[in-house]
Amino acid sequence: MKQLYPLKFEPIFVEKVWGGSRLNKILDKNIDPLSQIGESWEISAIQGNISVVANGFLAGNSLEDIIEIYMGELVGDDIYLKYGIEFPLLFKFLDVNDKLSIQVHPDDDTAKYRHFAYGKTEMWYMVEAEPDAELIMGFNKQILKSDFISKVEDKSFLDYLNFEKVKQGDVFYIPAGRVHAILKGILLAEIQQTSDITYRLYDWDRPGLDGKPRELHVDLATEVIDFSHKESYKVEYDSTPEQRNTLVACPYFTTNFVEFERSITFDYSKLKSFVVYMCLEGEFDVDYNADEMVNVKKGETVLIPAEFDSITLNTNVKTRLLEVYIPFVYLDGDEDLLSE
Repeated sequence: MKQLYPLKFEPIFVEKVWGGSRLNKILDKNIDPLSQIGESWEISAIQGNISVVANGFLAGNSLEDIIEIYMGELVGDDIYLKYGIEFPLLFKFLDVNDKLSIQVHPDDDTAKYRHFAYGKTEMWYMVEAEPDAELIMGFNKQILKSDFISKVEDKSFLDYLNFEKVKQGDVFYIPAGRVHAILKGILLAEIQQTSDITYRLYDWDRPGLDGKPRELHVDLATEVIDFSHKESYKVEYDSTPEQRNTLVACPYFTTNFVEFERSITFDYSKLKSFVVYMCLEGEFDVDYNADEMVNVKKGETVLIPAEFDSITLNTNVKTRLLEVYIPFVYLDGDEDLLSE
């Protein structure tokens, strides 16, 4: 069996009523400028939208196919034992040219009971944001579930939502149960569990792409909402160059921010997981001790197989990326050594 290598995938473009043109203009995605594409799914195991390899001898094979063949060598032994051939994370870029619905996602237990699926915990990194861009994240004051339900029908529940201005580099962690919405003027990177379950509370009284109102799920949503109030929902983090700067560490993924403009080497000998890089700015070549390197440009995503003990990234331009993996502290009780 041939040796694995850093894998790139064909992006899956998803049309949305709120989509714009930033995926083309900023991330150089090859999209019809007349289409209304809102999402580029970079790595996906969602049924009906499973990613296909774009480079190397495995080009044309689906993500499921290569996990079935390479198993733990690709994703990590413990991850394969837990998830099988279903890749556990979904990676996206979102171009939000108009408001998304106000929504919430269920946790694992609820999603398993209702949908035979995983729940949806996610995070956002703001790649670009217009000067007045904002989003909705959680509540701006305490409210009881019974009071909230009574205010949904007349839309006065909007007064209790936290509207927050955003800028490039801002990060938000959205555990299952947190009410949220992205408003217009934002391009972001999203990392989430492999789940496509969304409960809409409100969709701004607009029609969908088919001209009909989109379905709301008020009863389902209010049963899973976390009604607690936080003083701040934005993630505070360091951004020291040439180092891992942890943005989010949760049971489903660890995401680090890395900025560099010369070669940098990552030691993965203690990691029991695949690694994914999402390139936010610049470009780099992935050196994995083979005859050739894999080039990754701004807006591209690459999967590093778990079997690699170290990877060197070469660049001579300012480059920013997200490094994502599954921390094995949640798989076998050991520490997440890379985040020390």
